[in-house]
Amino acid sequence: MKEGVISPGGIGFDINCGMRLVKTDLTIKEVQPKIKDLIDEFFKTVPAGVGCKGFVKLNNSLFEEIMQSGSKWCVENGYGWKKDLERTEDYGTLKGADLQKVSQKARSRGINQLGTLGSGNHYLEVQVAHAEDIFDVETAKKMGIIEKNQVLVMLHCGSRGFGHQIATDYLKLFDKVMPQYNIKIPDRELSCAPFQSQEGQDYYAAMKCAGNMAYANRQVILHRIREGFGRVFKQDPEKLGLDLIYDCTHNLAREHKITVDGKKKKVLVHLKGATTSVGLGHERLTKLYKNIGSPIIIGGSMETGSYLLKGTKKAEEDTFGTTAHGSGRAMSRTQAKKSVRGENLQKSMEKKGIYVRGVSMSGLAEEAGFAYKEIDTVVGSLKKSGISEPIIKLRPIGNVKG
Repeated sequence: MKEGVISPGGIGFDINCGMRLVKTDLTIKEVQPKIKDLIDEFFKTVPAGVGCKGFVKLNNSLFEEIMQSGSKWCVENGYGWKKDLERTEDYGTLKGADLQKVSQKARSRGINQLGTLGSGNHYLEVQVAHAEDIFDVETAKKMGIIEKNQVLVMLHCGSRGFGHQIATDYLKLFDKVMPQYNIKIPDRELSCAPFQSQEGQDYYAAMKCAGNMAYANRQVILHRIREGFGRVFKQDPEKLGLDLIYDCTHNLAREHKITVDGKKKKVLVHLKGATTSVGLGHERLTKLYKNIGSPIIIGGSMETGSYLLKGTKKAEEDTFGTTAHGSGRAMSRTQAKKSVRGENLQKSMEKKGIYVRGVSMSGLAEEAGFAYKEIDTVVGSLKKSGISEPIIKLRPIGNVKG
């Protein structure tokens, strides 16, 4: 790692864009009649779209606490349950965050965005685990998935404009300092600095501030999900079994030990478009998942479904402890918009039993199912390669799109 570099482009501009999966004790029979009420509630209480603002009002001091402690701040301030932390990668806090390394412009972009989905491929989705879609019954039960046709909720979002600005700031800085480190790159998006340099360490510390904000963002949205279920079903969220299964990250850099030529070596893994996949007993696992392996949440599309998987030892050996983070696009956003109108897509999905609300119809068209690779094929390749093991497939019944 002494010779390595760190690159904002290799990490991703939406720092700690990640996935969160929440179980309920409800079945599709109970939820389907109320799905429109539920999605309309989330559309109202979880702001989506470019530039949206959250309901948690922060001053500079509180935002600094969030930069340093992530989900921990949320739980301590009534936006979560204590047990959520052991169900979150890193226990919801990236250590080593240094708020002095974050620009004022980044702060101003992030301070009003806590509890927001954002835009693009970010979503909040109500899903069902059909009995025939449970591939590992034993592991599913350990995670609280015990009912046939049980309803779960999946969430995908990150650090919003805050993380994007931090990446932009350091991309510009690295552009200026690369000549002094004799670094040449084929594409400006790969601008980087030596990891052990002052510039590299500054970005690493700022990246963690954005990572913590993203953890807090998803934690506040989980709070809103619980409130929404409570209002629609007129019951206490705890009695409805709204436990977090896991929150897993992508778009981060992580220090990782690998074996090279029979020797352990520490490397910096850039997780743009990748999710952690490690087998049982790994040091990075929270206590709750030591005997299971890392939970992996992989989104497909709002029409086809998503997956919950677990990590493997083989991924530690073959892919630096990583796996895919989603099915990936099969066509550009522009091409998708030319292929379908958002209004028509919305109607066709409702006929299939999927109620969707989007901020814009053009944005909805961009996320059509056919614009993404087939999720079953992607997960099949992960299983065949041995770097992830499927637990359940989750099929959508309602969706809020950013």
